[in-house]
Parts: sequence; C-alpha cells; structure tokens
Amino acid sequence: MELVATEIDIGTRTPTVMLNAEDAEALGVHPLDRVEIRHDSGTAVGIVETSDELVRTGRVAVTRPLGHVTGPVEVTIAPKPKSAAYIRKKLDDVELEAQELDAIVTDVNQDRLSDPELSAFVTGVYANGLSRAETLHLTESMVDAGETLTWNVPVVADKHSIGGVAGNRVTPIVVSILAAAGVTIPKTSSRAVTSAAGTADTMAVFCDVDLGIDEIRAVVEETNGCVVWGGSVDLSPVDDKIIRVETPLSLDPPGQILASVLSKKKSVGSTHVVIDVPYGEGAKVPSLAAARELAEDFSRVGEALGMAVECTITRGSQPIGDGIGCGLEARDVLAVLHGDGPADLRAKSVRLAQILLASCDVDASAEAILADGRALSKFREIVAAQDGDPDVTVDDLPLGSHTRTVTAARDGVVRDANNRLVNETARRAGAPRDLGAGLDLAVRPGDAVAAGDELYTIHAGTESKLAEAETFADANDPVRVGSTDEAFVEQYEPDDRPL
Repeated sequence: MELVATEIDIGTRTPTVMLNAEDAEALGVHPLDRVEIRHDSGTAVGIVETSDELVRTGRVAVTRPLGHVTGPVEVTIAPKPKSAAYIRKKLDDVELEAQELDAIVTDVNQDRLSDPELSAFVTGVYANGLSRAETLHLTESMVDAGETLTWNVPVVADKHSIGGVAGNRVTPIVVSILAAAGVTIPKTSSRAVTSAAGTADTMAVFCDVDLGIDEIRAVVEETNGCVVWGGSVDLSPVDDKIIRVETPLSLDPPGQILASVLSKKKSVGSTHVVIDVPYGEGAKVPSLAAARELAEDFSRVGEALGMAVECTITRGSQPIGDGIGCGLEARDVLAVLHGDGPADLRAKSVRLAQILLASCDVDASAEAILADGRALSKFREIVAAQDGDPDVTVDDLPLGSHTRTVTAARDGVVRDANNRLVNETARRAGAPRDLGAGLDLAVRPGDAVAAGDELYTIHAGTESKLAEAETFADANDPVRVGSTDEAFVEQYEPDDRPL
C-alpha cells in the first residue's frame, strides 16, 4: 500500500506506525502487528497503532525512532520476529539455547518487539527462572549488544548493590577509597526508579554525571575513578529496555538481576567486583537463604565471564545513613568523607571497600585511607574532573526549606523504619526531582525514645509537596514506635557476611 509518511510525537520510544483504521483494515493489520515501510533510503519496521483522529486515510504517522522515514512510502505486512516464538518457549518453561537468547536480545535492542512481547519474556523469566547456562548466555548477548570499555591495566574494580535499601549511598565513598589506593574503578550507576534517589541522582548534586564514553575514559585516566549515570552511555542498552517493562510490573527475577548487573560490569571492563546483597523485609531479596543462593550464582556466572565476583550479604531491613533523598544523601556522603557522618554508612562503606581492595590484591587499609583524608581528596578530584565544585561544603548542598518534624507519640522503642514507606514519603515530598526534598532520620530501629522525641524531619521545596508527604506519612507511619522488647531489638545487630 502506498502512503505518505509524516512524523508524530506521542511520547513513545518504541518504533510505532500509526495508520488510519480504514487503511489498516485494507492492509489487513491490527494494533500491535508489524509493518515494513520501504522508503528512499531503505526499509524500517514498526509496531502498528490505529487512529481515525490523528491520521487521515492515505497517510502514515511514524514516531521519533522512525523520524527519518518521511514522504512517499510503501507499507506491507511484516512477519513476526523469530524471537517471539522463543519467548513462547520460555513461557512454556523450556530452556533456551544460546542462539535463541541472542535472537531475543537482538530484537529487543533493535526495537522489534512490542511491549507486550517484551513483558511476556520478563514474565517467563519471572515464572520459570533462568538456568545458570541461560543466565550466562543472556549476559554475554547483552554485553555484545552495546559498547564496551577496555583499560590498559590488569585490574579494574567495581561495586554494586542489589538495592531496595533506602539511603544506601556507599558508592561515592567506596569509589573514592579505591581510587585513592591507586585502583582503576569506573563506576556507572542508575537513577532512581522507585526510590528517593539513585547513586547517579545523589552524585549529580556534586557534579555532571551525564558523561559519554570518551569523557568517562578521560576522567578515569586523570583520577582513577568516576561515578556517572549508566543511561548516558550505550553499555548493555538492552538492560535498560528490559528494566523499563519490569518496573510497572514490579518484577525483578533473580536470573534477570544477574544478567543485568553482570552485563553492565562486563561492559565497563570490570575484572574484580564486590556485590552487596541486602536481604530482609523491604529489600529486593527477602531472606538469607535467597541471598546466599543469589550470591553463589553471581560468583559462578561472574567467573564464567572472566570476572572475580565476591558478594557480601548484609541485612537490608532498615535504611542506611540519616538522609533519604538526593541532597540529604549527598550530605551524609560528604560528612563521612570528612571523618564524621552516620556510623552505619561509614562502617558499610569501609567494609565493602576493604573487601574490594583485598579482591584486587591491594595491601591497603580502607579505614586509614578514609581517616587520613586521602579519600576526601580523591573525591574532590573526581568531582572537579566531572565539572563540579571540588570545594563544596555541606552548607552548599540543596535542602528543602519547607519542613515538618515528626515526633514519637509515646515512650517506647523504634520498631521499624520501613524502606518502602520511607522512600515513598521522600518521593511524595518531591524526591528525586527536587534535589532538596526527602527525609532526615533521627532514630534507628532498636532506639529507645520518649514521647516527643524527634523521629524524622520531612523536607520539601513547596508547601503543597510537604502537605502531600505529611498526608502519606500520617497514614502509613514509615517509622513506627512500639513497646520495649529486648528480643526484638537484638535482630538489628549488624549482620555482614562475605561469601
């Protein structure tokens, strides 16, 4: 069918072809079918949508990924990609071969799959899991789909946390310690999806995190390390597309976690990796048994990929640090680097850094590097190299001026600081978009409190966002106080188990 193509912006990253319903019927296609468009410079494939209001007969509207397709075109029915059949096999709990996983990754990378098809793949992985062989093949395919970084050094360190723990902002501290010890550590990090801040959001308070490949290389060659947003570079791009459909479904299957994390590490050139696996209520990994199983899989798949991967299992049922939200977490990071700050954030950062130093066979003390100011100096170097102010102080950091302090209604003990509710309260206050919004925690689970003692303070940039956060907090009690119970308090003793 001969039509005239024009671009349309409907806010989708999927290559979409919008047809008038009459033309779609004449062509014999339905929504979510595929069509091939032949134009002057080649061919393109898009997912069909129909509309009588937005497209008149004789026209075809294409979204931005197909924006180069304009003018007279020929539109024909395109067959489903072979990978759709492989996705069905995964749904039927059939183990996929390497070439089948490669076909799925290729089609995801080239946007040949519709969102329902990609969601079906994620659902199949969630319901039926991935074997260790499947996980390895999927990871390798995801690495091959994007760019990779290589370094002229034998040891390249990296660190990752599985996530789910509010305020767990150890990465800038760990990177500063390792880089100060002379270890190459190019760290790509994520922005927040459901939390109040991702590592990249917090680092963005200090400096630019949207660096390209050449800029990353220049920063690392100058300072040994960096902390940048992974979405600004084309490292394992398929992972970002899979995460996009996982998020609304709240699905994060273990096999996909492995492939997601390890493909990023392999793409950035890592040789030695320490992975923090928090477990417990509110964390992504629910139990110690599940954490140990995931840690073992990380180590074995990492070894098969040529990386030394060491996992540390930590309790993740409560937040780390005092601040929840970009500016508040940045404050905690800077305070720890200056020799102060939350004790739990400092202890966890030193512990992970020491494990990574030992893995890299570097005879150095993470505690000493932090205590004598070398980590702070290195952090300032990295911030300067990423176009930030190396002399930034705590007073310079953003902090929402509209506040409410929540106090204990009775004497007792803090029973719970729920990660999910703490994060959501901070998000209602405006985090992470508002860098100064969030929660400032004054207590930890297990702390004894008297009526009227401060539990936390909400910071927001506007009265309306403060009111929204207050309403949510009042209804959900992100920090709960109960009667004194020594047996309960004991479960909050530190639990740090390297594997």
